[in-house]
Order: sequence, then structure tokens, then C-alpha cells
Amino acid sequence: MFSKNQFPVKGRLVVVTGGSRGLGLATGRRLAEKGASVVIVARGQERLAQGIEHIRQGALNPEAQRFHYISADLTSSPEAVRVIDEVTSWNSGNPPDIVWCCAGSAHPALFIDTPVSEFEVQMNNNYFTSLYVAHAVLTHWLKTPTTPKESSTTPTPKPTTPPPPARHLIFTSSFLAFFSFTGYSPYSPAKAALRSLSDSLSQEMNLYAAANPDQPAVRVHTLLEEGDEPQAPEVLAQNAIRALEGGQEIITTDFTTGLVRRSVLGGSIRGGFWRAVGDWLIACWMALIMIFVRSDMDKKTRDWGRKYGASGMKREN
Repeated sequence: MFSKNQFPVKGRLVVVTGGSRGLGLATGRRLAEKGASVVIVARGQERLAQGIEHIRQGALNPEAQRFHYISADLTSSPEAVRVIDEVTSWNSGNPPDIVWCCAGSAHPALFIDTPVSEFEVQMNNNYFTSLYVAHAVLTHWLKTPTTPKESSTTPTPKPTTPPPPARHLIFTSSFLAFFSFTGYSPYSPAKAALRSLSDSLSQEMNLYAAANPDQPAVRVHTLLEEGDEPQAPEVLAQNAIRALEGGQEIITTDFTTGLVRRSVLGGSIRGGFWRAVGDWLIACWMALIMIFVRSDMDKKTRDWGRKYGASGMKREN
């Protein structure tokens, strides 16, 4: 009657990057409330110490759960490797079960008003931080200690055992990965790249799952935040975790973002045949709606330019 929880976290170790504030902090707290051990990663030591204490206070079973923080600049690939190595060592040689990438920052500005160096900063903060962490943890997860040898004799059937729980890699992308706006050219491309990376890795993980059926599968997810109505980090974290428990791969937590996601019929897993059919029907409807939405956005941009000029900023009277 009820679907199985596809995102069990009790007794498992979760790493949350960008975990000292905002969504990362709220996610760490919510996971602790569900029984997970949590490691948060960010740059500032003081905010990390405060954040991990806030997360610790929400622990479901304080005696069994463990908490740790690591200061690191994840725009550096060696730092991402160091973080995963340190977590693995801290966890008695076992890599984390779940990695949730929340690190990032936005810099809204008009394209030609943005220094070229800022585009590099935005790609580093919003794309490469997640890519570096993903590369580091997948290297740990996908290592195969031994290769089974073929035998000429009929193999002895192995006793049937339930498969180990899947590992999860979660990227935090944005509504803007599907539909961008004036003033977000420094930020949106990085989020679109992150969503594309997630789709690629989601398919690539099937190779390892087929080759190593006795190893935990790896599932890759993308959370799309920042819809038209901003949500409190606690609400966003709660809704995202609920979607993960339901097995969703592309996760939206508000109505508008859900509609926009369905208007882009890409190759992302959609959660079954009938959900895909529903997405297709909504996409047909949204194709018409988006004509008017885009026209309205273009008109508002032109009106703003006539009233305030090309700076994109309101002029003082």
C-alpha cells in the first residue's frame, strides 16, 4: 500500500557541503533528526562550529550518532579529495553513504556589467565545487577491490540476500537551470551545467551497477531550488528529503518549478511510465503558456529599460 522509503538515512553517514548556513544547515539538521550522522563542510571555522552544534541538538539518538565539521575551500580539487579522505578516515575507513552538495553563491548582474573574472568565480562556486566533490567521492565508491575470476565449472548459487542500500549523490541546482532571467547570466549557466552533469552521471552509474551487482548502487539526484516564491531553508530541506524518500531524481519543491521542469522533456528519469505521460501532457500545455510568459518577461525588461536606463538599476529621484 505504501511505497518503500528509497532514501533511508538512519544509521548512515551524510556529508553536506555548504553546511554551515541556509539550505545546507537546514538539511544537516533534518537528517540528524532522522537518525543520520552528519559531517558539514564550509570555509569559516566559527560558523561551522556553530552549525554542527545546531545539527547535533536535533539528533534522534545522540549516543549513536556522530557529528563532525571540516573547513575547506571546495573550489580546489585537492581540497575536495582531502575532505572525502578525511571523512573516510574519521569513519573507520568507510566512505560516506550520502553526499549532498549545497555549496554555492549567486551574483545577479547584467552581462556586460559583470567582470569576466566574476564569471569564473560563479562557475567555480556553483559548478566546480560540486564536480570536484562528486569526482572525489565517486572515486571512493566505485573502486572495486577485486575482480571476480571466471570459472569453467558451474558456479554455486549464492544465498539470496537483499541488496545493500543505495548510496546517494545530490546536487543542488536551480529553477534557473530551466528558465533564466535578465540579470542572471553569471549564475544560471553554472546551474544548467550542474543539472547536465547530474543527468550524465545518473546514466553512467548503470555501468558500475551492472558490473558490480553486489556493491551498493549509486543514485544521482538534482534538487531545483529558488522558485518564484522563496521557501524557508527548513521547508525546502523537508520537502526535498520527502521527494528523495519517494525515489525522485529531479526534485522540485514548489508548484511553479514543477511545471517548468515538466516543460523541458530531457532525458532525466521521470519516475515511471505514467509519470512520464503526465509530464508530456503538462509539457504540451506549458509550451503554449511559456509563449505568453516569455512575452511578458520581455515586455517588463523593455519597460524597465525605458524607465530606468540600461544600468538595470532604479535611478534616485
